[in-house]
Amino acid sequence: MTEREIFHAAMLGGGGAPRLPRIEWAAWWDKTIARWEGEGFPKLGWEESQRHFGLDIMRCLWVATDAPHIADEADYERVRDHIFTQERIASAVAHAQSLQAGHARGDFTLRLAVDGFFWFPRRLFGIEPHMYAFYDSPELMHRINSDLLAFHLRLLDQLFAVVTPDLFNLAEDMSYNHGPMLSQACFEEFLRPYYLPIAEKLKAHGVPFFVDTDGLVDQLVPWLLETGVEGFLPLERQSGVDVNALRAKYPQLLMLGGYDKMVMHQGEAAMRAEFERLLPLMRSGGFVASVDHQTPPGVSFADYQLYIQLLHEYTEL
Repeated sequence: MTEREIFHAAMLGGGGAPRLPRIEWAAWWDKTIARWEGEGFPKLGWEESQRHFGLDIMRCLWVATDAPHIADEADYERVRDHIFTQERIASAVAHAQSLQAGHARGDFTLRLAVDGFFWFPRRLFGIEPHMYAFYDSPELMHRINSDLLAFHLRLLDQLFAVVTPDLFNLAEDMSYNHGPMLSQACFEEFLRPYYLPIAEKLKAHGVPFFVDTDGLVDQLVPWLLETGVEGFLPLERQSGVDVNALRAKYPQLLMLGGYDKMVMHQGEAAMRAEFERLLPLMRSGGFVASVDHQTPPGVSFADYQLYIQLLHEYTEL
């Protein structure tokens, strides 16, 4: 069974896998890598590093859009045609074509990531002006997200003609350690209408729909499930996310991440306890354990090697 098939068996069901996935969904911090290299970690690229640790390869096809700063609709009008270009889509398609053969062989799992409908306007306006824009510039907010949706749908049509990713995620980061950064009313008005066509497109191609949002997601989960979202990452434990509680409340929810990075420097007993906390869920399906964000520089190379040793142990069936 290929690594890609192992991932599908664990996340989407079907069974029959010889083991559970061994995934790092996000690259390590640059400061973490710098520390590890000083402690004996060889200088390697991301994929080589995954192989070095015996991890399954998860590649990310990230299609980001340019986001020049804007203050008003006149600014947006000047930059709009330079953001949503066919050249950007063509570049993504060319990248997908280079991945096609390896993906078909099952050499790696492919995650497709794009700018979300909270994330992208924030990049355009800046953090504080974006919050005001929900109230001061609602027409412009809708125009931006309508344009972004049209771009994403064109992108998906052209990419899916080349390769079908194993999961899709919107980059949103619209929660923090106390919950969402926007009200449900703002979500319903400004985001939900743009999620629905994405969900419909993904469902037609059998691609799981994830949202990448840090922090405490509990309040967001039901809002997003109602739009057709199926999964979440990275599920940060230090923000209060309890993946077991989420599974009990939302049995259909798909999850990637959830392993508390804050225990990784505390020794074997703490790391084992975290795996024991997650193990029943890992074996139940619909959840792939992975560090709940980028491994921080407080984790030594020896710490991470121990984590990998335990990951291999706990992913055996």
